[in-house]
Amino acid sequence: MCLIVVAWKRHAIHDLVVGANRDEFHARPTEAAASWQEAPQVYAGRDLKLGGTWLGITAAGRFAAVTNIRDPARQRPDARTRGELTAAFLRGEETPASFATQAWTLRHAYNGFNLLIGNADTLWYVASEGEGPRELEAGFYGLSNHMLDTPWPKVVGSKARFETALEQDDPEHGVFDLLSDRMVAPDLGLPDTGVGLELERGLSAPFIVLPGYGTRSSTFVARSTTGSSLVERQFDESGTEVGETRLDLAPA
Repeated sequence: MCLIVVAWKRHAIHDLVVGANRDEFHARPTEAAASWQEAPQVYAGRDLKLGGTWLGITAAGRFAAVTNIRDPARQRPDARTRGELTAAFLRGEETPASFATQAWTLRHAYNGFNLLIGNADTLWYVASEGEGPRELEAGFYGLSNHMLDTPWPKVVGSKARFETALEQDDPEHGVFDLLSDRMVAPDLGLPDTGVGLELERGLSAPFIVLPGYGTRSSTFVARSTTGSSLVERQFDESGTEVGETRLDLAPA
């Protein structure tokens, strides 16, 4: 997952609204968002290589999402999969505060990560490179492959468009519109994460299309007292939409 925009308690109807793009190698086997057979309360996509997920929600309104921190010089092949953090929170019953503390304690077992977890009452952020778990106040947030609200061009631009989309009673169309943006950023605004200028350019668009790698899915999540919805659109290597999953969850 390489782009997440979040509105926490900033919409008249939905206490939580999320737009997210998952960027991954197209060869990595993936299952589209669905109820998990062994944990039917969990609604999420699934990484079939290691079993975790990048984003999901439960019927009771528990929400989790993760991105990596892009730093190729510090990647460890023996690290645990970051997707197990989100999966464990969605399956479990621990409070977001307690789980965030545990994730922080175990952060060195993983390659760099950003984790968002919450329920109907609270939303927490913890980063392996940060200063510890943080409860988020009501507001708009953006996350890519560095710390929360790091002003990378696609984070800044997507947050601005996201706030505009949230002015609508039904923000789904506007959120998917911003997630589909393939415009690369000017070189002057690009970060230097150690992957080289050409790849930094390719990764700077909200929606990525590169040989063998790119945006695999775009997801819209909206939660309210009457239930939650998760809409996931899936894409092939050319960036063509190949499927859509729409899940409506009644409150547990």
